[in-house]
Amino acid sequence: MAKRSSSPGRATDRPAVPKIGFLGFPQFVIVWNKLQGLATPVLHLLISRWLYRKWLAGERRLLLMVFRDAGKSTLVGLFAAWLLTGNPNLRILVIAAEQMLANKMSRNIRRIIELHPAASHLLQQRPENWANDQFTVRRTRNHRDPSVLARGLGGNVTGTRADIIVCDDVEVPNTCSTASSRDELRQRLAEIDFVLVPTGLQLFVGTPHSYYSIYADRARAEIGEQRPFLDGFERLCLPLVQADGTSAWPERFTPATIEALRRHTGPQRFRSQMMLEPTPPRAIKLDPERLVTYTDALESRWSQGRLRLTVGETAMVSSVCWWDPAYGRPGRGDRSAIAVVMVDRAGRYWLHGLRYLQFSIERLEDVDEATQLIRQAIDFAAGLQQTRLFIETNGIGRFLPALVRRELKGSAHQLTLVERHSSRGKTDRILSALDPIMAAGHLHIHHSVLESGFIEEMREWAPGTNTLDDGLDAVSNAVLEQPVQVGRPPRNSAALDGHLGQSFVADASFSI
Repeated sequence: MAKRSSSPGRATDRPAVPKIGFLGFPQFVIVWNKLQGLATPVLHLLISRWLYRKWLAGERRLLLMVFRDAGKSTLVGLFAAWLLTGNPNLRILVIAAEQMLANKMSRNIRRIIELHPAASHLLQQRPENWANDQFTVRRTRNHRDPSVLARGLGGNVTGTRADIIVCDDVEVPNTCSTASSRDELRQRLAEIDFVLVPTGLQLFVGTPHSYYSIYADRARAEIGEQRPFLDGFERLCLPLVQADGTSAWPERFTPATIEALRRHTGPQRFRSQMMLEPTPPRAIKLDPERLVTYTDALESRWSQGRLRLTVGETAMVSSVCWWDPAYGRPGRGDRSAIAVVMVDRAGRYWLHGLRYLQFSIERLEDVDEATQLIRQAIDFAAGLQQTRLFIETNGIGRFLPALVRRELKGSAHQLTLVERHSSRGKTDRILSALDPIMAAGHLHIHHSVLESGFIEEMREWAPGTNTLDDGLDAVSNAVLEQPVQVGRPPRNSAALDGHLGQSFVADASFSI
């Protein structure tokens, strides 16, 4: 992801702010509302004054978050029109989640210019470019780009240059409901840096639709963020219910209206759309806040012919390395997940390692998909001192055991393959494995797992939903397979393969 500027520009290092028309922006809004036969609510004056002050101060990285149905898009349209009244040579690019929504903002700006008395000097006598998705006002410079250009997120902006970019509701359910859609949203928005002129204004307007929102004010380490996506942006955040419990727009949203809205939308949606708190779209069934994180390394040593595993001062009495294989191409389909879960004497579970395996398309001419994944799985298990590798033989897994044994035969790793066929439904496995131990606070997770994507799966998973759950399934199977002995590896694969129906129990009384 392209990194955004760490701090907004100041007027001292930018060209002088051009002289604005005969009205300040708040007055421009008041005049427009009078033309529409409307009063100007205090909320709109607050937003107008904030935009006005930030523009005159030379702030060029702005984020406006206001609750749904507050008229923020209308105000931003007025702001764009007002900017053009002061400098008709500006080029404004409006980006929205879809072309239709971007066109709506463009039409709004055009209508304001056509009707507002302070904008009459912008009207062309013979408008040659006055469409829904773009139009050009009367100006003195001959630019290739129109005065206002509207584009959906998927639209082509290559070669476009803009002095102002307005990102109006670019985050909607379709652009943030899955990990891949959120990645694509960030990649699309990163292209802004190549469109905006160095002194240009970026204005984001919207409400959060995901816990991993681009508007979040804290970095989400589990998706690899080291800082918030809009780090360095000046923010105005106006939730519906203010800190003192009163309504931000009491004339329109009375206490009774707010309570009815809360009941109708549900707590999750109300928190995200009206209180502007980045929140998952549904109640969290597997709450990551219940996890116990740790940073201690896994240590191993052989004693009296047995392998001893410890995490810090805690001895492990059983361990499972479970592989849930999949052939999904990188970025698409099911993910191939492998996890190591251990149990200590107190019955606490330790998720020490989790990896999503992917084959390299570039290497397919030399090494096929299955062999690439198998080698990664073997290296992962051996790297965490495992003596057995469990593989789920449902689906494509039934074709892999022979290939795994072939790789193990020529390997130096003391690793034995164990085949397992799952007959329980995935939802049942996940709930029965994770719900009880998380409720008891007995699931410990190594800090390295936090950035794997596993926490993202937990936060968004719910029974019956079509969300990513491959890591959850691998961990659940590793939990359900416990206990397995940590200790002497079998002399050969055949010795274990003849006892697949048995459990391998560790001696919990051994000393380290």
